Amino acid sequence: MHKHNSPSISKLFAALAAGSLVLGLAACSKEGPGSTADAGASAAAPASGGAVTVGLSISTLNNPFFVSLKKGAEDEAKKDGVTLITVDAQNDPAKQQASVEDLIEKKVNVILINPTDSSAVANVVKEATSKGIKVISLDRSVSGAEVSSHIASDNKAGGKMAAGFLAEKLGGKGNVVELQGIPGSSAANERGAGFDDEIAAKGGVKIVTKQPADFDRAKGLSVMENVIQSNKDIQGVFAQNDEMALGAVKALQAAGLKNVAVVGFDATDDAIAAVKAGQMAATVQQQPELIGQYGVQAAKKVVDGQRVDKFIPVPLNLYKQ
Repeated sequence: MHKHNSPSISKLFAALAAGSLVLGLAACSKEGPGSTADAGASAAAPASGGAVTVGLSISTLNNPFFVSLKKGAEDEAKKDGVTLITVDAQNDPAKQQASVEDLIEKKVNVILINPTDSSAVANVVKEATSKGIKVISLDRSVSGAEVSSHIASDNKAGGKMAAGFLAEKLGGKGNVVELQGIPGSSAANERGAGFDDEIAAKGGVKIVTKQPADFDRAKGLSVMENVIQSNKDIQGVFAQNDEMALGAVKALQAAGLKNVAVVGFDATDDAIAAVKAGQMAATVQQQPELIGQYGVQAAKKVVDGQRVDKFIPVPLNLYKQ
């Protein structure tokens, strides 16, 4: 009997020893605030030499900006040997929650989340972190839950940049329409706050109406059409993204309104073409591919137990005629 049992006992002791080693490594890699579960998740992949799996939850892939963000993440993941699983929320907070829960079930190491609604994702972010999965927010922040890092352009600074340009373009006076993004999203809140504060500081430029068009080109067109029907005395438009700006351009053209300075935000290919053609005055240039790239780089760092900054800014520029 002893002859048959001794290999099993040896294996048992070996397994216990290996388990102690893994726990020791997990404890050593713990960095900053977080549970033991967090630390264990951080150390598990590199300690075992296994592949790192990152989940990428995108608010919508029906927007060129987020398609570019996804491409940046994919290219970086390929370069770093990271497995990337992308899910599309299609601008639906409930769908985003369900798809993130699916990533949690798949036991990914890190979740990169671009919230449809900054507050609505809080519970599922807490669920992920409670199970030892690190979460990093991209472009839009999470309200009501802690993340390891937030990677985005400084949206408030971008809104301020747009207001400064528009005020100068209009010679310091005129009526401006503001097309807002999805209510509740941090990008809409921050871009709007930056723009509104700077316009108020300038004095002579007046925001005659602020209306949401949900970051959508078709809605930008229809909202702008409605605005024009009630008021044609418009000299400028600030749209909180390029899709809405391009919709507004179409509405202005159809109404025969010329010399209206339209400023967008994102510098998508279509918007840059519109600026070159003189249809748009400018667009605040983000670098979505860099946001995706930085996201995967930060994910790899947290898995390796390295410290990452709470906010990782991505540079902005103004693209104009």
